[in-house]
Amino acid sequence: MDRSKLYRRFRTLLIANRGEIACRVIRTARAMGLRTVAVYSEADRDAMHVALADEAVLLGPARARDSYLNVERLLEAARKTGAEAVHPGYGFLSENAEFAQACLEAGLVFVGPTAEMMTAMGSKSGSKALMEKAGVPLVPGYHGEAQDDATLANAANKIGFPILVKASAGGGGRGMRIVRSTDELAPAIVSAKREAKAAFGDDRMLIEKYVDNPRHIEVQIIGDSHGNLLSLFERECTLQRRHQKVIEEAPSPTLNAAQRETVCAAARKAAGAVNYVGAGTIEFVSDGKDVFFIEMNTRLQVEHPVTELITGIDLVEWQLRVAFGEALPLRQDEIKLNGHAVEARVYAENPTRNFMPSVGRISTWRLPAETGGLRIDAGYREGDTVSPYYDAMLAKMIAWAPTRDIAIDRLNRGLLDSDVRGIVTNIPFLSALITHPKVRANAIDTGFIERELADLTQSAPAPGELELCAAVAAIVDDERKAAQTDASSPWQTFGWMPVGRRQRSFAFRVGHGPEQKITLNYGSGPSTLAIGERELAFTVVPKEGGFDLTLDGVKSSVAAVIDGHELYLRTRNGRFDLHWVDPFGGESEEHVGEDKIAAPLPGTVVAVLAEEGAKLEKGAPILTLEVMKMEQTLRAPFAGVLKSIRCKVGDIVQEGVELAVVEPSGE
Repeated sequence: MDRSKLYRRFRTLLIANRGEIACRVIRTARAMGLRTVAVYSEADRDAMHVALADEAVLLGPARARDSYLNVERLLEAARKTGAEAVHPGYGFLSENAEFAQACLEAGLVFVGPTAEMMTAMGSKSGSKALMEKAGVPLVPGYHGEAQDDATLANAANKIGFPILVKASAGGGGRGMRIVRSTDELAPAIVSAKREAKAAFGDDRMLIEKYVDNPRHIEVQIIGDSHGNLLSLFERECTLQRRHQKVIEEAPSPTLNAAQRETVCAAARKAAGAVNYVGAGTIEFVSDGKDVFFIEMNTRLQVEHPVTELITGIDLVEWQLRVAFGEALPLRQDEIKLNGHAVEARVYAENPTRNFMPSVGRISTWRLPAETGGLRIDAGYREGDTVSPYYDAMLAKMIAWAPTRDIAIDRLNRGLLDSDVRGIVTNIPFLSALITHPKVRANAIDTGFIERELADLTQSAPAPGELELCAAVAAIVDDERKAAQTDASSPWQTFGWMPVGRRQRSFAFRVGHGPEQKITLNYGSGPSTLAIGERELAFTVVPKEGGFDLTLDGVKSSVAAVIDGHELYLRTRNGRFDLHWVDPFGGESEEHVGEDKIAAPLPGTVVAVLAEEGAKLEKGAPILTLEVMKMEQTLRAPFAGVLKSIRCKVGDIVQEGVELAVVEPSGE
């Protein structure tokens, strides 16, 4: 094939993706002098990537299959805007050979491998067969074409449990299930196929032996059209939940120099089997002794920034230069490893509610400055809306330092200094995870998070003296700011009153817990705060995002957000959500019992797992929703009878809609 059709210089780049990766690609492309074109769905009209690009084209409705996965609409967007090349990012169509071929046939440069390379290596089954022939060590498994239930069951029994059922076209943990017995196999395959079909449009499965206590190690590779193929060291991605990476770091703290060279050489051999061109990742699993090839991702990875920080290489820039037809600018021996980098994925999800995705408008978005070795790749801003239609990742926070311990400390400080409100995020969970003693000691495997989940998702501590005083200070400071619009308002002066000395009482509670009371004494003389018999002198100095609160001579930095009677505070003791009890009464709150079987978020009903009239044990599955491309199973809150099902497969349901009624057994 004429290489000028595959690789040539271009001036306008269309990014066929959304969120933080679209923003990431746009920044590098613009720095290289390229004109950028974004695409968006109706749900993303006001998204950050749309604002960053030079032009943006509406693809269609919110659902990915009607917008970001619609090949013809993407190609039409390129035609409309004069785009000469397409960068697919990751996810969506990034590993879709048909899309890569369609771009080529439309005269567009596809920033990635060819369709042939993608077919050979992008399929987990196909790549395993290729690696087997090339002599790369594999995890024992089945990766054949036959997909009937009997074949898959026979393969699982032959391999021996536990096994891993995986989507052949999968990624990000979707379409993947651990199966530990024959009884679990059939429902696991059904669920994995359904999830894979929804996420990738392909429900083919492979089966492989599940390696107990595994570690996940991957190697970044990149090749050009001149026959050069390089490895850019390895990353460790062992900290996962449900096969979804949570924390990534580079280099791997598990490998020594000799092991590093061995695994990188194996990665180059794997990619060399198809004369690979573009950026890709060779993934391995280790049982502590041996390393086995598991798959290749024929695209950029979410975790690529840690590799960039330890090598000083902009991988997106190199991708674009390869697409121009240029040779890679460095030789293998010129790529140097410098320091250590750690990345955390910030998600809109609630770790205390089984990581349920969180949707809504981001009312507050405060992340620290990108200084001192800290980097933030974000796809959202204050005022943006997190919808239920796409992956829940908001941003990636990455820290670099000369050593692993310092990198962890820098990342943790960045997480501690972050405040995102309006939705629930996993930021406190990430901080607890990276500072866990076993994580610091690298005494982990891919099951670590599940085993330690109770410790990692502990409830916030009860607010203490500092937090109660900070709550009062936040309210009074907020009132003073509001009064500044009225030059005649006496509340411009803190604690104003016409004469004498007065008291003002406050009451706060956490959730439905007991009220905690505090009194503000103000007027003539210094203002004080009283909790019980203890009276504290205090001063408040406002600053961006909060204030400095000095109590009895000790100054503390406080971040604060007030939304009506709801207060968010971040102090040295952690993060706190307090409710300011209305001093005039009249509070009315709806108490929704935990026994209500309702949609926790907007989603699609993909399976009904029980029949009306069925007797259910506590925890029995009733139905499954697809929310943000992940499946959520709703279960019986207690033993009883399923009185009614108020939905059917295919229904799109809104948050809070009651989906089923269970009548208690009365036992």
